[in-house]
Amino acid sequence: MFVAKSLTAEHKDLIHDVSFDFYGRRMATCSSDQSVKIWDLGENGEWVCTSSWKTHCGPVWKVTWAHPEFGQIIATCSFDRAAAVWEETVSDSGHAIRSAWTRRTNLVDSRTSVMDVKFAPKQQGLQLATCSADGVVRIYEAPDVMNLNQWSLQYEINCKVSCSCISWNPSPSRLHAPLIAVGSDDPNPSSGGKVFIYEFSTNTRKWTRVETLVTVTEPVHDISFAPNLGRSYHLLGIATKDVKIIALKPNSDSANYLDIWKCISTLRGEGVVNVPEVASAGNASQQIGGTTTGQNTARYFKLTPTAHSSHVPWH
Repeated sequence: MFVAKSLTAEHKDLIHDVSFDFYGRRMATCSSDQSVKIWDLGENGEWVCTSSWKTHCGPVWKVTWAHPEFGQIIATCSFDRAAAVWEETVSDSGHAIRSAWTRRTNLVDSRTSVMDVKFAPKQQGLQLATCSADGVVRIYEAPDVMNLNQWSLQYEINCKVSCSCISWNPSPSRLHAPLIAVGSDDPNPSSGGKVFIYEFSTNTRKWTRVETLVTVTEPVHDISFAPNLGRSYHLLGIATKDVKIIALKPNSDSANYLDIWKCISTLRGEGVVNVPEVASAGNASQQIGGTTTGQNTARYFKLTPTAHSSHVPWH
């Protein structure tokens, strides 16, 4: 059972993102007050703010951690049209150990607000993806992980619609090609699906759109692949006004992902209900279990086995 705890974050404006590090013992928060705060989990189970500094000249939308194999590194993105990479340096003065966060690079290729930033899974090296309101996903790479001052723009993917969020597929399997999911907050329902799936081909060295989830027509606020610990398929969470859980079973015989993505659960408000819903692609259908509340609060959802089809698997 989850026990809720509140923190006095002391941000001076709205908090837009909270991100845990790989081990779950460090946490970063970012805010419209242009600052980022780093929190460490103490031995007593309490979170303590250990660093706080101004990172951008506008609201900071997202903050994310790199894999610890590369060091203590975070990336931020902002309304000021920039994404920044920060590294923690630790010094021992003899009386106390002090840490400071240093900006290693400022990525300013975007012409509009940079809405999201995510590091790639570690097996793909030190890569960083950003998405902007101008509809472009940019992927950067640090050729030398010991020199974080040098980042090169490797790929630009034009989604042709404003982008709000991105997520890398974290699967470590070599059988799974690298995937990126991109969400759009375009409010116009006539513009079509708001979630795009891009796959990287090692043969052509290009990212190609392999699917558009046409049933997701509402603005997407966040998107995330689930960790893949041996599954042969992928799970993708999509936050619109509801939360949809989408399953993908890769087809090894074809690069076409159509009719393979299927919505398996929808989490929505006002109590626990079973909602019949058509699959995201194709003619398949699925009983959907939904649950959240109308309160302005974050909720955890856990997938559990069910003994009957009328039971709600997500709770």
